Amino acid sequence: MKRAQLIGISIAGVSAFLAFVMVKGMLNKPKEEKRVEVKVNSVQVLVAGADIGLGQVTNEGSFRWQEWPADASSGFITDKSNREAMRQLSGAIARAPIMAGEPITPNKLVKAGQGGVLAAILPAGMRAVSTRIKEETAVGRLILPNDHVDVILIRRMRGRSGGEDYVSDTLFTNVRVLAIGQQIETKEGKKAAEGSPNTATLELTPRQAEMLLLANSLGEISLALRSIADLDAAGKGPGVGGALEKPKDGNAIRVLRYGVRSRASSVN
Repeated sequence: MKRAQLIGISIAGVSAFLAFVMVKGMLNKPKEEKRVEVKVNSVQVLVAGADIGLGQVTNEGSFRWQEWPADASSGFITDKSNREAMRQLSGAIARAPIMAGEPITPNKLVKAGQGGVLAAILPAGMRAVSTRIKEETAVGRLILPNDHVDVILIRRMRGRSGGEDYVSDTLFTNVRVLAIGQQIETKEGKKAAEGSPNTATLELTPRQAEMLLLANSLGEISLALRSIADLDAAGKGPGVGGALEKPKDGNAIRVLRYGVRSRASSVN
């Protein structure tokens, strides 16, 4: 083959290779992304800087400001409404667990001087009443705060024949447990109450609180743990069982004690 022909073939090959590279580059060229910036009207909202546990006392480091859409900031604490919120809420008590990044609202915290931890988590109109418990009468210490229980009274009664019998009555149903001993929050990974608590604090109405205190003087209180599937979805609170019912003929409760009918007044 002549030299001129070799040069021509080489030039043609190089040209073909360059053309292939150029076409491939055009086909594989990434598409240009069009970015459209939309300005959202936002405000600075006060949120939890870290997880805040139930009953935890906060400080200024417990909070931080975070950008939040203005249209969705209703009810939250903003920098426009209260720039000094961090300082003002320092020392407040958490009424419920707050997750990191969760917006802070006034009803989630109670300021110092407005009551203790238990008073802060107690709903309006309800009372916290403690009752004696033992391991064998409280599901082997497996009842924890925020569980729901039935309250059962076991008492001794004397029959007409002079013999003594033990009688059990359900005082209340679906009662929320506020605390076991001094434990008001279930710690992660704990399946039983710590130590050997001998009291359970229950959430009751004022009248039910009186009935429970009376029942403590009549016999022994036992707690029956309820399934979470049986919780009161309607939020009606604890129910009253058949024991110590208020009679129809007066503002009192009648109790049979050793076969003698007695009367306890001022139960409303």
